[in-house]
Amino acid sequence: MKRSDSLARLGEFYDIVIVGGGATGLGAAVDAASRRYRVLLVEARDFAQGTSSRSTKLVHGGVRYLAQGNIRLVREALIERGLLVHNAPHLVSELRFLVPAYEWWQKPFYGVGLTFYDVLAGSLGLKGTAFVDAANALQLVPTLLPERLRGGVLYSDAQFNDTRLAISLARTAEALGATLLNYAQVTALLKQGEKLSGVVVRDAESGREYTVRARCVVNAAGVFCDAVRRLDDPSATPIVAVSQGIHLVLDRRFLPGSTAVMVPKTDDGRVFFCVPWQGRTLLGTTDTPVPGPDEEPAPLAAEVEFVLKHAGRYLVEKPTESDVLSAYAGLRPLVKGSTDRTSALSRDHTLLVSPSGLVSITGGKWTTYRRMAEAAVNAAASVAGLPRRACPTRNLKLYGAEGTHAQWKELAATSAEIGSYEALYPGRLHPRLPYTRAMAAFVIENEMPVKLEDVLSRRLRALILDCAASLEVAPTVARLMANLQGRDEAWVEREVSDYQRLASLYRLPTALSSAN
Repeated sequence: MKRSDSLARLGEFYDIVIVGGGATGLGAAVDAASRRYRVLLVEARDFAQGTSSRSTKLVHGGVRYLAQGNIRLVREALIERGLLVHNAPHLVSELRFLVPAYEWWQKPFYGVGLTFYDVLAGSLGLKGTAFVDAANALQLVPTLLPERLRGGVLYSDAQFNDTRLAISLARTAEALGATLLNYAQVTALLKQGEKLSGVVVRDAESGREYTVRARCVVNAAGVFCDAVRRLDDPSATPIVAVSQGIHLVLDRRFLPGSTAVMVPKTDDGRVFFCVPWQGRTLLGTTDTPVPGPDEEPAPLAAEVEFVLKHAGRYLVEKPTESDVLSAYAGLRPLVKGSTDRTSALSRDHTLLVSPSGLVSITGGKWTTYRRMAEAAVNAAASVAGLPRRACPTRNLKLYGAEGTHAQWKELAATSAEIGSYEALYPGRLHPRLPYTRAMAAFVIENEMPVKLEDVLSRRLRALILDCAASLEVAPTVARLMANLQGRDEAWVEREVSDYQRLASLYRLPTALSSAN
């Protein structure tokens, strides 16, 4: 992907312009391009910079929604989970979960529900639910608190790397003919009479504005959905309620095996996860209502305390603030309902078509991005009067699915590319990070990063795997990026400084002090 190529194509006429480069927007770009529609996707910041890069890294049906009786949503998500395992095997894989039982009734109670969970998945199901005794539970999760443990229930869901899946979607869309551009903000919606006829896009790099004509505009801006709706109608009633969830990243010693732990109900009614991911232990999440969207949300002191407290209830070694390698916060675009409790609001998606023809889609979750994309493109095709074409994404393999060298599989490089980059850029980035200089150079040249944080936070996951280590390599990666993109030393200094400010939000002491 080359940003200059995308900029050069802004003068073309498009069937559909998609606003928002998160899971839903990228999925819609893949869907529309696969139907042979002319597609442009623009993202105000970087691809998956918001909610879509700050998940629990799980592709799941939603055990909590099963308990709420939302069978349709669970069934839909389980089908999509199965399709993703098939269509993106380089990024999505099965993960076994243990629900620990410390009370006599928990094993049969959760066992029945999780067995039904398996049934709902049908032919796309993963490994079935099983009961284990205390000895087997501790063999699977040796760091689990043994006192009063009565065993547990094992079940399967799936795990993924969220931003790598986002980049895979972007590259899939581009391969199908779509144009994608990051750091390109829609500043106005154009109308011909009462109907939308295009957008005005400002390139953040140059400041230049472009007029883009299109038959239809899809609003997939996530937590910023209402802001785009107000460009269409300043009096539009808000439909998004924003909720914040945080995750803490710890060393692997807190969960050394390959089995995750799931606690079905916490003090705030959410599910709590303790998950092995990328050689680390991931804890989360919370559900905290916040006033509105924020481009860089930070963990609150109460949220950090909540997560550490719940982890301490189930692990032999109680994690403390000093054990946290990185802490990140994400915002959920929940559809407003009749309750003030965001944990009770629907995780289903909502699709609206305004009188001018703006198609807005919001809500949902990563797991169901494909179905949301299909719904959005169906609506857009109807609004634009496009030829009716069936959605082919149910069985569409995503970019990189054919596989490559194990260490590089998430980056989807070819064997020739791997050999070339490793010869030119030998050596590791940092002893505590699983990345090489060759990997950094590859994503810089092929995946359209504009800022240093795009590389260290999303193309590679250094920022959330080990915030301190990412800060140590920031000057090295910035200079590598400058050499490959023709930037000067002043740019390097600005980017390193900007990255240091960003990383301060992921370092727990700063996050705690800023919340007080």
